[in-house]
Amino acid sequence: MSTRNIFAIFLLISLVSCKSAKNSVDASTLAYTSFRESQKSFLSSDGTLKYIDKGQGKVLLLLHGVPTSSWLYRKMIDELVAEGYRVIAPDMLGYGNSENPKGYELYNAENHGKRILELMNALNIKSWTHVTHDAGGLWTWELLKQDKKRINKLIILNSIVFEEGFNPPIRMKKGFFAKTSMWMYSNGVTTNMLLKALFKTGLVNNTLSKNEIEGYKKPLKEGKTRGMYYFFSKTCNTLPDYAALIKSLQIPVVVI
Repeated sequence: MSTRNIFAIFLLISLVSCKSAKNSVDASTLAYTSFRESQKSFLSSDGTLKYIDKGQGKVLLLLHGVPTSSWLYRKMIDELVAEGYRVIAPDMLGYGNSENPKGYELYNAENHGKRILELMNALNIKSWTHVTHDAGGLWTWELLKQDKKRINKLIILNSIVFEEGFNPPIRMKKGFFAKTSMWMYSNGVTTNMLLKALFKTGLVNNTLSKNEIEGYKKPLKEGKTRGMYYFFSKTCNTLPDYAALIKSLQIPVVVI
């Protein structure tokens, strides 16, 4: 991929909150149910993953974080396909439309990384440009520990790399309080309250439509909170040191 194309991706990502051009798909009219209908299924070693696979050309994998899903990239997918890319956007296990199996260690970063590799192996994709946001960074580092050669270019969006500077909004201990907090995300009434607080603090300008909010709310109301529970009670309390891994990478990287 040329420098020009990398910066084209950069611009599209930077404009994710901006108004689409007249000839672009208006994401606010794209109902979450329709988005789900466009997803494909992959049976990983731990459960079924749902994912978008659109376009032809060089491959871009768009990886979400917590507590989102591939819905995060809904405004970008068709734009990138129009630019000539094949876009893969998975819902990680326990998020979005993917399965939510019982247990918690299934949702550690190492297993998330393993399942991405399983998906890409099933799609016969040898290498790709990797876009990662938020906790997706941790899953990416674990993927790279398993197989460095698969990612040929890396785009990091507001993600997690080092302990220094990492200040998550929530850190919990395992147990009753953490599980009660997850119930509050899934019971419907407090789901709305918590999401409103999230959007208020996380967005400079909240212009999300009801259809768009539904894509964030519905998975939570379906009880997709086990992955969140593991992240907030375990992963972000004991962040590994990835310094050696990061220094060893020999691929182009854009940090946004």
